[in-house]
Amino acid sequence: MTVFFTSDTHFGDARARALYRRPFGSVAEMDAAMLERWNTTVGPEDEVWHLGDFALRMSPTAMAELLARLHGRKHLITGNNDPAATTSLAGWSSVQPYAEIDLDGVGIVLCHYAFRTWRNMNKGWVNLHGHSHGRLAPLPRQTDVGVDAWDFRPVTLAQITITRQPGARTARSR
Repeated sequence: MTVFFTSDTHFGDARARALYRRPFGSVAEMDAAMLERWNTTVGPEDEVWHLGDFALRMSPTAMAELLARLHGRKHLITGNNDPAATTSLAGWSSVQPYAEIDLDGVGIVLCHYAFRTWRNMNKGWVNLHGHSHGRLAPLPRQTDVGVDAWDFRPVTLAQITITRQPGARTARSR
């Protein structure tokens, strides 16, 4: 089992396509590409932490069907665009506004929003977040895992760590 992180998919949201200059001709094309990239990246037995803003302007039934089609066991860290219709979907393994997890000996603070400081940041813990759509300069050990910064697909901690190394290309420069 591999653990992945993502955020700000904004499935169904025409505003996200325009506002963040997503390279898709339509919302349907955007949604189909993100679904395909998710399922190419994530296996059925993998775990995905979605750090908020899953879908907008979709019916609860359409959201539930989409969530069921996405591979993996999915956790939602709620974002500012996740109403009750999103948070109450049966396809989430957990729903919360904040989480702290240990992954391969690395402490990780998960929230939709980027922090200036976080618990154990001086002990090597990292902060993974969304919300900024790749537009916020990160602090050391802090990464935006939103789809706009990662080729519209979930990423692993190893991918994030490699990208943060000095001289490494950022996800945006790929």
